[in-house]
Amino acid sequence: MERVAHDGVLVVGAGLAGLSAALAAAPRKVLVLTAAPINHGCSSAWAQGGVAAALSENDAAELHARDTIAAGAGLVDRSVARLLAEEGPEAVRRLAELGAPFDRTDDGRFAQSLEAAHSRPRVARVKGDQAGRAIMEAVSASALAARHIVVRPGFRLRGLLQDVRGRVRGVIAEHRGRLVEITAPAVVLATGGVGGLYAVTTTPAELRGEGLGLAALAGAVIGDPEFVQFHPTAIDIGSDPAPLATEALRGEGAKLINAAGEAFMARYHPDAELAPRDVVARAIHAEREAGRGAFLDARDAVGEHFPHEFPGVFAACMAGGIDPRTQPIPVAPACHYHMGGIVTDAQGRTTLEGLYAAGECASTGVHGANRLASNSLLEAAVFGRRAGEAAREAEAPDGRPLRTAPPPVLPETALQQLRRAMSRDAGVIRNAEGLTRLIGEIDELEARYGRTPELVAARLVSASALQRGESRGGHYRTDFPDLAPARRTFVTLSDIPASAALRFAAE
Repeated sequence: MERVAHDGVLVVGAGLAGLSAALAAAPRKVLVLTAAPINHGCSSAWAQGGVAAALSENDAAELHARDTIAAGAGLVDRSVARLLAEEGPEAVRRLAELGAPFDRTDDGRFAQSLEAAHSRPRVARVKGDQAGRAIMEAVSASALAARHIVVRPGFRLRGLLQDVRGRVRGVIAEHRGRLVEITAPAVVLATGGVGGLYAVTTTPAELRGEGLGLAALAGAVIGDPEFVQFHPTAIDIGSDPAPLATEALRGEGAKLINAAGEAFMARYHPDAELAPRDVVARAIHAEREAGRGAFLDARDAVGEHFPHEFPGVFAACMAGGIDPRTQPIPVAPACHYHMGGIVTDAQGRTTLEGLYAAGECASTGVHGANRLASNSLLEAAVFGRRAGEAAREAEAPDGRPLRTAPPPVLPETALQQLRRAMSRDAGVIRNAEGLTRLIGEIDELEARYGRTPELVAARLVSASALQRGESRGGHYRTDFPDLAPARRTFVTLSDIPASAALRFAAE
């Protein structure tokens, strides 16, 4: 196997978190590995709503932090939420300086939208639903132009290198079918979430929790893996991944209706369409399960303005044979974001020396049980930068990493089986029977194909969901519909044996 030594920071992932880390690590040399071409295949580029930050005169970081804490259903780390809210405005201004073309008011201020569970309009947007794409174009251009950064597309993460003390010393990557070991003083994982583990997802299907799984295999502590956010309004046209109807549409006044034309959200929550995402997702799930269907009606709220106010949503609908100017949009909940991840501190340090994590694959505690809308791009920018600054100071240790073989690869047919099982049993609605069945299926796949990163990630989600006997935020148990005393999940892979289904079911 080829071995390459990199005397600097090694970043895996080229979304907003990864490139923010790379830019912040200057003047240290940075090598960025990405499986897809830069600015493609990352969730950041697919984000529609925008970036939440207290940028207006009638808003404040304290209010933003309060909303973040409230949305997180009792599990948010308050100090981290305050840090995110306080550093948010500067993060947005920094993105604008890099060239992100945020919408502006007539007097030059940031135009901001209202989204669910926010007490103020604070979501900085680009052309209604183009924020992620526009921000990533600007950040990618800056990274490619930076003299200290080298970007290498076509490299898929296959494993982490460690020394005898467990310190992370680099990665094993696959490039054009060949494995290569790349050593580095610091590794920053910015590998995204677990959407590709679900049959219906709004994220790139290639994001299958591999960074999470590989970190767990290396011994890292994982936080809150059971908390998965399902976006209420994926456009239900049979696409994989499912295109997204941004929450900003509901902020503009779009209504959720069933097939009979009845607006149903007021039956589920006093805030109706602007209720927290988990509530809206369960409401839509319930309407669909009852055979009434669910549709987002933006005919009055947006109507003829769709093509230029929400061009991404308009194009996706038209491609699926729906004209949102004259027809309600069929919608369904879809896996959208993972609140859990690799446990880090506020500087992106994991529990393994030499390993950092940022963005959706990390767990800072800022999202708790339910992420506040449009805090994801903000988290990537704020904590990606912090991780890059911390990794920049890492010193190369003595000695060499241990030679190791990467974990096995899950075949496509088995992956599709896993995706169907995860959507069926670890989706919007969960119970002990389904989760036990799911873990048994993961056991069978692991016995057949080995401990692949995808199966490890799926096991962390499902076993932790089975152990959490309550309903909180994005985790809803029909057999435990009430709250239990608040506690976060901190787990290592060794805490979850292969017999987890039998052990938890017996408790």
